[in-house]
Amino acid sequence: MKLQLSILALVCSLAACVPAKKYNELLEREKSCSEELNKYKASSIENEGKAKDLQVAVDQLRKDVINLKKDTLELGSNLRFLQSQYDMMVAQNEAYEQKLDQLRMKGAKESATYQADIDSKNQELQRKEDALKNLESELIAKEKLLLEREERLTELEEMIKRKDDAMKQLKTRVSAALKGFENKGLTVVEKDGKIYVSLEAKLLFASGSTSVEAEGKKALVDLSKVLENEKDLEVIVEGHTDTDKLASASHPKNNWELSVLRATAVVEIMIANSKMNPAQLMAAGRSEFHPVDVKDKAKNRRIEVIISPNLNELYKILEGK
Repeated sequence: MKLQLSILALVCSLAACVPAKKYNELLEREKSCSEELNKYKASSIENEGKAKDLQVAVDQLRKDVINLKKDTLELGSNLRFLQSQYDMMVAQNEAYEQKLDQLRMKGAKESATYQADIDSKNQELQRKEDALKNLESELIAKEKLLLEREERLTELEEMIKRKDDAMKQLKTRVSAALKGFENKGLTVVEKDGKIYVSLEAKLLFASGSTSVEAEGKKALVDLSKVLENEKDLEVIVEGHTDTDKLASASHPKNNWELSVLRATAVVEIMIANSKMNPAQLMAAGRSEFHPVDVKDKAKNRRIEVIISPNLNELYKILEGK
C-alpha cells in the first residue's frame, strides 16, 4: 500500500508535464496491476497453505492407520485370551456338574455347597461371555474403521502420485518445447511438485524495458502452447530485477514497478497467443529481493513461470466429498 501511495504521489507530481490522456492511462494501468497483484498474492498464499494442510492430513491418516492396526492386533490378542478362558470355564463347569451328580448321593449339605459354587461359576462364565461379545463387536468396528482409513489413504496417495507423474510428464514436454532456448538464458526445473521455467531478462527484454523482444516472445508462445490444454494447473509469472536502482520520471520508476510490468507483459503474450484460461494465470513482481546469485546480477534479472497442480480435488477427498 505504501508503494502504491508513493507511486500515486509521484504520478500526480508529474501530471503537469504529462498529457492528461497518457497520465490517465498510466494511472489506470498502475491500479489494475496493483489489484491483480494483491489478488494473486492471496491466491498463492492460500494454495501454499492448502499444500501444507494436505501434507499434514496425509501424515495424520498414516498415523491413524498405524494406530488402528496396533489396536486391531491388541484386540485380536485379547479375544483369543478370553476365548481360551471361556473354554476353560466351560470345561470346569462340566466337571463340577459331574461331581455334583456323584455327591447328590452323599447328602444335601454337600450338594448345596457345590450348587452354590456352580452358580457362581456360571455367573462368572456369563460375564466372560458378555465381555467376549463386546470385544468382538469393538473389534469389528475397529476393523471397519481401519479399512475405511486405508482406502481413503490409498485414494489420496494414488491421486498424489498421478499428479506427480503428470507434472513429470509436463516437465518433459515443456523442456522439449523450449529445447532451442537452453543456451540462451532459459532453464526448466522440477522442484517440490512444481515446474519452474526461468527466463533471463536478456532473452525477453531490453535494458529497463517492459516490451518483450521477438525471440523471447517465441519462447513464451511455445510455452503457452504446451500449457493451453492443461486445465488442472495454476501458473504464476514472477518478475525479478537486480539491485540497480531506477531513477526515471516515467514508468517504470522503480524495480518493483519494473518487475510487475514485465510479469504482466509476459502474461498478456501467453494469453494472446494460446487458449489458456486467464483465471489460471497470475502476474506478480518480486523486485530485487529474491536473487538466485548475489554475484551475478544478470541471473537475477529474470522472469520465472511457476507451474503447480490444482489441489482442490485432494481437499474434496479429505473433506469426504
